[in-house]
Amino acid sequence: MRFLTFVAVLLLSASLAAELQEKAVTYSADGVDMTGYLVYDDAVDGTRPGILVVHEWWGHNDYARNRARQLAELGYTALAIDMYGDGKTAEHPKEAGEFAGQVMGNMAGAKARFIAAMKLLKAHQTVDVERIGAIGYCFGGGVVLAMARMGLDLDGVVSFHGSLATQTPARPGEVKADVLVLHGEEDPMVTAEQVEAFKTEMSEAGVDYTFIAYPGATHSFTNPAADSVAKAFDLPIGYDADAARKSWQAMQDFFDRIFSPAEDENEDAY
Repeated sequence: MRFLTFVAVLLLSASLAAELQEKAVTYSADGVDMTGYLVYDDAVDGTRPGILVVHEWWGHNDYARNRARQLAELGYTALAIDMYGDGKTAEHPKEAGEFAGQVMGNMAGAKARFIAAMKLLKAHQTVDVERIGAIGYCFGGGVVLAMARMGLDLDGVVSFHGSLATQTPARPGEVKADVLVLHGEEDPMVTAEQVEAFKTEMSEAGVDYTFIAYPGATHSFTNPAADSVAKAFDLPIGYDADAARKSWQAMQDFFDRIFSPAEDENEDAY
């Protein structure tokens, strides 16, 4: 009995010792310093997929960091990245729009910043460099789709209520990532024409993509703060708990699918 009690204490101690490891990290690209947030669960043995999290147009804030924590709780190593530089955030939609416009208006610079973050993530000891994904919200959704279109070496990208239009559409044979788009069917910031153009673009480029539209959901449907922001600034956005839950599950299923072949190969090697 005393032995069993001792074992139980050891197991309890191990479970209490295992926790999320979180830290702010800095990196740079083209002379611009960025502030990121890296998080992983030290209870997970060995390496695991790494996932980049790209913030909304407000910048690298608590929402992006919380999403990174949630990914770590699922067993991934996550890095919430900074696309604006110096960790700056916006307090007003006008300022947010300016920040986002500067990044999207210089895609070469955006690519350099994204790649710098990806290199940092891959360098972490917990990350399997052969299994890398990215998710993004609103502005960030547009960013991860742009990175996929440019042929970055990503296994998969997930856009949550992100922009779909582009001046540089995907070309056949160049997109390496599988793509998942999670869209609010009532999102006034993305037109029906843009949705159809995106689907046509992906099909013609031969991209393995999935497009899910949630009825009744509008822009920013995953963010619980969207309703208060909508009221403060008279924006056509809103939180939808059902769509938020379903989209997060869709993301999990997507990553389970795209990362499982590598796991199966590792098992076969033994």
